[in-house]
Amino acid sequence: MNINSRLVAAIAAASIACATLCAQTTSPYSRFGFGTLSDNATSAQRQMGGVGYALGSGRSINVMNPASYSRIDSLTFLFDMGVDFTIFNRTQGDTRFSDNGGGLEYVTMQFPISKRIGASFGLLPFSSVGYAFGSEINNGSYTQQGAGGINQLYVGAAYNIVNGLSAGFNFSYLFGTNNNEVYINPDGGYSALFRQELQVRDFRVQFGLQYEQKIAADRYIGVGLVFAPGKDLLGSGRVIKYDVSSNEKPDTLQDISLRRNFSLPTTWGVGINYRHSGKLLVEADFTYQPWTKARFAEMSDFPTTVYADRWKVALGTQFRPRERGSYFQAMTYRLGAFYNRDYITIGGNHVRDYGLACGFGFPTYSTKSIINLGFEYRRRQAHPVAMVKENYFSITLGINFNEMWFHKRKID
Repeated sequence: MNINSRLVAAIAAASIACATLCAQTTSPYSRFGFGTLSDNATSAQRQMGGVGYALGSGRSINVMNPASYSRIDSLTFLFDMGVDFTIFNRTQGDTRFSDNGGGLEYVTMQFPISKRIGASFGLLPFSSVGYAFGSEINNGSYTQQGAGGINQLYVGAAYNIVNGLSAGFNFSYLFGTNNNEVYINPDGGYSALFRQELQVRDFRVQFGLQYEQKIAADRYIGVGLVFAPGKDLLGSGRVIKYDVSSNEKPDTLQDISLRRNFSLPTTWGVGINYRHSGKLLVEADFTYQPWTKARFAEMSDFPTTVYADRWKVALGTQFRPRERGSYFQAMTYRLGAFYNRDYITIGGNHVRDYGLACGFGFPTYSTKSIINLGFEYRRRQAHPVAMVKENYFSITLGINFNEMWFHKRKID
């Protein structure tokens, strides 16, 4: 392993140590369910609307479909880390609110095991919670706030069964805590704080298939399929009441196991793409999760979440004029869009979001590494009653290191 690879490994270790701090959101909609869900897309994939089920490349990491890991060259080591900065704008009636946030988003690595087997591991967000809002009530005030998230530490591998056909899996450890709080402050009375804690400690598995068929010279059609079985979650949940106006010990109102009370649904993902050599890629993806079959138990003093089946459509493309040529010809240009009907409903209103994205891949002269810079606009609201309207403008930066895994030196 050369010096650059060791440097990448050191950066990876430092990044993993702090990656659990990266999942951030400031959406009141994250109050419900497990929060705002992540789709495991890297910076480059977000620039294409979040596509990836059929995407297979030996130069980039694709956690969305683990079957892609076998595409890596036997002498290549990949390391990808991404950061995100987002400006939030929220409107509810005549009230407007703005904020911003960001941080480290993901850390992933990929390397070959043999000519037909590739492996990957890393840390990504599974969901995130973050909000704070309040209102006046009769003779007092009422405030709600939440923070936290669930992370996934994964390891995966893929096998190239025959030329063009690969199968793979991801095995993930889910961990993290979602905190939701309600603070009631009556005028002249006793103030009380109710805290709901959901602590997840569980494992999850995902399977993937990819197949690519040559249809003409330098032209290919690829398809991808992803399946993750639903399961009961392991962990604990409790509701604690704090009497803010006195020094009394907190009162635990409810303490339950997540098993048989909280669960995740099955996930299906399918994608199809067209690839013209290394110049042009166009892909369309569809995701489906039957959340109406999942469970989220009602807990004391907190309303239960009403689920809806989630589905998402994404379309993206990337174009690189020439692999060798001027710098601008060697750059990669990306564009994408998506529409997502989320998994929660509020008073019969379905939460949904849609957005546009674009970005650029900047090659480095000395190595095969790429710096991916992207821009994304997302709008989120409920339907048919809009309730809270949210607008997000995000800047994403991904650094994709492509280094030699090892090489044999010739001895004269």
